[in-house]
Amino acid sequence: MQKLPLGRTGIQVSELCLGSMTWGSQNTEAEAHAQIDMAMDHGINFLDTAEMYPTNPVRPETVGRTEEIIGAWLAARRRRDGLVIATKITGVGQPAVRGGEPITAANLRACVEDSLRRLRTEVIDLYQLHWPNRGGYHFRRNWTYDPTGQDRAATIAHMQDVLVEAGKLVGEGKIRAFGLSNETAWGTAQWLRLSDLNGWPRVASVQNEYSLLCRHFDTDMAELCHNEDVTLLAFSPLAAGLLSGKYAGDVTPDRTRRAATPDLGGRITPQVFPAVAAYLGVAAAHGLDPCQMALAFVRSRPVPTIPIIGATSLAQLRTNLGAAGLVLSAEVQADLAAVRRDHPMPF
Repeated sequence: MQKLPLGRTGIQVSELCLGSMTWGSQNTEAEAHAQIDMAMDHGINFLDTAEMYPTNPVRPETVGRTEEIIGAWLAARRRRDGLVIATKITGVGQPAVRGGEPITAANLRACVEDSLRRLRTEVIDLYQLHWPNRGGYHFRRNWTYDPTGQDRAATIAHMQDVLVEAGKLVGEGKIRAFGLSNETAWGTAQWLRLSDLNGWPRVASVQNEYSLLCRHFDTDMAELCHNEDVTLLAFSPLAAGLLSGKYAGDVTPDRTRRAATPDLGGRITPQVFPAVAAYLGVAAAHGLDPCQMALAFVRSRPVPTIPIIGATSLAQLRTNLGAAGLVLSAEVQADLAAVRRDHPMPF
């Protein structure tokens, strides 16, 4: 398992990150602990979670449960050293968390303290903003995106307040690095500009959706992250399981994410299944597992990119772990590029 730098932090993380959003809903605590054990045994040292997890759905009674499950694993295994733990503060508008309140400096501090308690650790290695207060084009909002209602002065003031508080939390040893999620190029640039001007914590990473089926990152965000040494943490690298082929033919197997979220967060469209079939065809033609091919594609990006892998079974996790070190041939990459041209933006 290759290790990669996380932005300019000096923190080294594994080339695959283990996601956790099913722990406490689709997965029991025992199943979650078995997944962490398997991932660690395969060389993963990077674990991503969030205060609002588990998801599908997010419920007030389960908010924070995933962090508690990770904390129980840390207490039982006593393996905190060398493990990089990332978590997030929930963005505005999620009624299950703080009644949908926006991110503020005060909420940032309170949420860090709550996460530290649930995780049973003294420090969070990477603390991320789950989505920006002003909104964005992620989660299929790109089709109707209109930034003209944003208040630039209010946004900049908010960023300054949050960065000042983040700096205090770093100084107190409660967080090591600062990251974003579901951000835009302009937003990320502003966070970076303010940090560089004032010596506040610098953006180490941005956690945005990225897969063969979702390629928003490839233009302006890729340029920004390359020039500013910001690592992409790619969530849903298998497009919520679509690229595994398990939903091919528009089916919904039991105990899958689609059983709880029928449209897979807006990813189920008339265009998506022909695109999936084409990508599955590339994998079959080259003798590749489709999940491993999709993950290796994400890892092959010119900008440093770490896929966040998730699974509801050890068998799925074992398959995904097999993508570590897989390098796709030029022929595979050419075939994938051809499919993209035939099936652009399927959701």
